[in-house]
Amino acid sequence: MEEAVSLLARYGDEAKVLAGGQSLIPLLNFRLARPERLVDVNRIDELAYIRRRDGVLHIGALTRMASLERSPLVAGRWPLLAEAARLVGHPQIRSRGTVGGSVAHADPAAELPAALAALGAGFHAASQRKSRVLAVEEFFITHLTTALEPEELLVEITVPPLPPRTGAAIVEHARVHGDFALGGCAVVVGPRKASIVLLAAGPTPLRAGAAEEAFVNGADVDEVAELAASESGLSGYRRALAAELTRRALTMATERASA
Repeated sequence: MEEAVSLLARYGDEAKVLAGGQSLIPLLNFRLARPERLVDVNRIDELAYIRRRDGVLHIGALTRMASLERSPLVAGRWPLLAEAARLVGHPQIRSRGTVGGSVAHADPAAELPAALAALGAGFHAASQRKSRVLAVEEFFITHLTTALEPEELLVEITVPPLPPRTGAAIVEHARVHGDFALGGCAVVVGPRKASIVLLAAGPTPLRAGAAEEAFVNGADVDEVAELAASESGLSGYRRALAAELTRRALTMATERASA
């Protein structure tokens, strides 16, 4: 890791980090990204792990999505992440793609950023000069852009424990299996708590704050779903899709919370 951050410090904007390559390589193929240097971090084994410490889930940035999908720890205590991982592309993509790579790529239609936003994750970045932890609202800036500085490497994602009687769900719609989602919603609900995050509805994972407040105050699911869709600013088919997917996710999460 020390070698990787030293290379990023040396080359700055000229360099891009190569992890699983499932996001970066297509950008290179289409000449949408043309870095002078690639810093390949695949063999930094110290950044590939899933573990729980003091109730908090710690995910190394180089953890493959397939590992997240198959982890008994994740499935048992943070099932939303396992569900989100299963929705990503195809098995080959999940076997190569990394959790940190998906997060750092910051595609607003991606499943893991939306799920992590709903769970209130923290994003740990390191450089030669400093280490820092960024909250969701600080980390995602706009389409394909995060608050990571050119010399910083995303090294870990942390997820707080879920309180008792909490339910979570993520649903999405794509034209064909494995394609980019046209819409989706990740939800976490519990006693006096709700997190509603829309994917493919804005330049970042979109937190529907007004809809969350309405749900906590006792509004019915249909009303909350319509309110979430209105917060997105979408129109026509996409707005109707956002409302329907939010309704489904809220219904599933509520049933799981009371199970």
